[in-house]
Amino acid sequence: MRTYLLAFSFLFIAQTLIAQVTDTAAVDDFDYSKFGDAAGVKRYATQKVLNQTPNRIVSLAYEYQAAFDMPGVPSFPNQTYRVNRIAGIRGQLNIPVVSNTKLIWQLGANYWRSGYAFESVNNVFISKLNANGMHTAGINTTIFKPLNEKNFLIFQASADVNGVFEKFSDVNSKALTVSATAIYGWKKSEQNMYGVGVARTYRAGQIIYVPVLLWNKTFNDQWGMELLLPARGHLRRNFSTSNILQLGYELEGNQYWMRTPSTNGQVFIQRGEFKPRVMWDKKLSGFFWLNVQAGFRYNWRFDVMNEYDARKDEKLFFRSALTNPFYFSVGINFVSP
Repeated sequence: MRTYLLAFSFLFIAQTLIAQVTDTAAVDDFDYSKFGDAAGVKRYATQKVLNQTPNRIVSLAYEYQAAFDMPGVPSFPNQTYRVNRIAGIRGQLNIPVVSNTKLIWQLGANYWRSGYAFESVNNVFISKLNANGMHTAGINTTIFKPLNEKNFLIFQASADVNGVFEKFSDVNSKALTVSATAIYGWKKSEQNMYGVGVARTYRAGQIIYVPVLLWNKTFNDQWGMELLLPARGHLRRNFSTSNILQLGYELEGNQYWMRTPSTNGQVFIQRGEFKPRVMWDKKLSGFFWLNVQAGFRYNWRFDVMNEYDARKDEKLFFRSALTNPFYFSVGINFVSP
């Protein structure tokens, strides 16, 4: 009886194994082409490299510049005025309007204030600057358009009103500046992308047209760089995906309108600043990140002109070789995933 049971068990197991092999062969012979060819799907380049700093959707920061001198201010004779500090809030908003593999389109708004505190204000120009500060408010748009898996286009444009405004009604067309950038690029890998283009910008305080180099590269898990020359450039150290230190610089600036009792009734302050700095980004919770900056504010340009977009010295009201203080900034950012 035991022999019959063993024989029956052997036959049952053998039949099961044969059925499994037959089923596997049937699966191997199945024609997947009926469902389409995955290799035929078109792929597109993404806008970032691995370990790059996250894109900011909402940003709110406070910046402080330490004391410095403002020489050469016309005051019969020219005088040097002491600025005890410049401080103010900076806010920025970037909202994705379209975000898919074929197109990323963002609309944004920004507001910056630089509040001046002078030791003495016995001068009309200094008094207005001390009482009202410099304001910048504007809108911007950015389009990232991948052409395929390796090539992409970037378009950026912004319009700002900038001025030493005593009241809201002071805002006028003479306070408006328009900037734009166009870049054609190559995405060589998930660690390396670069592009070249041209920009119209007021970052040096005066309207200029310059060639642009974009280069974002991740060397390994710890090191990378993020360049948008000549506007800014940083060497990046990733301690982790949520703890990033950067060393580099940014060039900032714009042209500011101011009402004066002079012959033309107005002047235009062309202000440009070169900022070598250390920048630390740290994830706090979820999509909220801390940003801390510390560095040196080097005066690139502080020219007060009698005409809009003036470039020649005969239109110069006065030029000040500002001395160069340390600065710091601290802010909270809501970032994209």
